[in-house]
Amino acid sequence: MRSRPPLVLMLPALAGLAFLVLPLAGLLVRAPWSTLGTRLGQPQVLEALRLSLVTATLATGLCLLFGVPLAWVLARVPFPGVRLVRALVTVPLVLPPVVGGVALLLVLGRRGLVGEWLDVTFGVTLPFTTAGVVLAETFVAMPFLVISVEGALRGADQRFEEAAATLGAGRWTIFRRVTLPLIAPGVLAGAILCWARALGEFGATITFAGNFPGRTQTMPLAVYLALETDPQAAIVLSLVLLAVSIVVLAVLRDRWTGAS
Repeated sequence: MRSRPPLVLMLPALAGLAFLVLPLAGLLVRAPWSTLGTRLGQPQVLEALRLSLVTATLATGLCLLFGVPLAWVLARVPFPGVRLVRALVTVPLVLPPVVGGVALLLVLGRRGLVGEWLDVTFGVTLPFTTAGVVLAETFVAMPFLVISVEGALRGADQRFEEAAATLGAGRWTIFRRVTLPLIAPGVLAGAILCWARALGEFGATITFAGNFPGRTQTMPLAVYLALETDPQAAIVLSLVLLAVSIVVLAVLRDRWTGAS
């Protein structure tokens, strides 16, 4: 059976693989390789790349700060409505990003539920700022981290935590010295997926933070803008995002999680 896989499975599998790979191959075939270096060295490209890397990293940091405790609560603390909370946490996975951007505006905008208070009390305005980019990316990326960490927590052997408790360790010590090392591969895998998702975020970013060069124009937004005026530049920018995504998902994930 191993030497002769059934055609009824192989043919759809090959068709699915071609459907996923051919668009990526199209980028490589149509790329302006002769002017690639010149286009990559343009100030607006470098600025968009810098902003994308910075905001994606900051968004991943926020996801770790809030997502790991949230995943721990969902995995270890039984309370009424836990299934509803878990469903709400995963809503951004299926919610159109543009709708997420609108929701952020209604909450954190200058006339939003929380944004108006921030503006009046502290003079803080989040929409159409770099901080707004970070928040938009955090909103769409955090579910990836929560799901990964919650799965790791559910799969971890709790006997190690129980043994530490019998030896007199406190809850914070157990979490820091026992739980976190046990779920570290899940945390790192979730953080990598979270960073890659934040790097490629478009809909929520352009809706909540706008498209201002040097301030909110990340690489996906720069690709969209270049596609209307300079398709060759859009291809070059897309290649950069493709290369970064492949490196992150194929190299770092294998290195950190020990996947073969």
